[in-house]
Amino acid sequence: MTARDTQKTRKKRVFIVDDHPIVRNGLSLLINQEDDLVVCGEASNAEQALSRIGRLRPHLAMVDISLRGSNGIELTKAIRASAPRTAVLMLSMHDESLYTERALRAGARGYVMKQEPPETVLEAIREVLSGGLYLSGNMKSRMLRELVDGVPFDESKTGIEKLSDRELEIYELIGRGMPTREIAASLGLSVKTVDTHREHIKQKLGLRNATELVHHAIRWMDGEMDGGD
Repeated sequence: MTARDTQKTRKKRVFIVDDHPIVRNGLSLLINQEDDLVVCGEASNAEQALSRIGRLRPHLAMVDISLRGSNGIELTKAIRASAPRTAVLMLSMHDESLYTERALRAGARGYVMKQEPPETVLEAIREVLSGGLYLSGNMKSRMLRELVDGVPFDESKTGIEKLSDRELEIYELIGRGMPTREIAASLGLSVKTVDTHREHIKQKLGLRNATELVHHAIRWMDGEMDGGD
């Protein structure tokens, strides 16, 4: 084995899951220029990701939280169940105050915003690969305050934060304009199950009917997208 081959085998393998080709390409260029990292594969959806991760067994999977027809939170749970030695780092444009704790509960080892500079993304990758947890300074402070103040997470929830992971996933798809049957088919659920989740979402958000739910979800998604993607 040559010195070059030896160096290559020592590199930590990273797998990228994102439904935007430009994002995948940009991350690959960033990672592959590092001496200790290499991108071993990529996927645009959850089904591809699980199949390829199972075959390639990367050290780290970088997972976008919003995927067409799926959700990074649910995918993280599936990766942790099927490939427990693969660490997961969530990469997202979405509000970290809403998603970070969900990501950690699902089994992710870190959460980094897409808006962060390249050196921060690389720092997050290496922190997770070293066995640590990566969170932004703001999220570390918030979680520490919750611990010190002794306020149970459930009691601090308001608005959207009251939704379960599955309810939030369905709420997002409603905001993207998907009808109930399409949501059910996309998530592999029955129409009745989706309707039940819709009712729970309305109750938690204090919405009176389906029209209010759709308008509320669309306005929220517009605000999320304005945050950048």
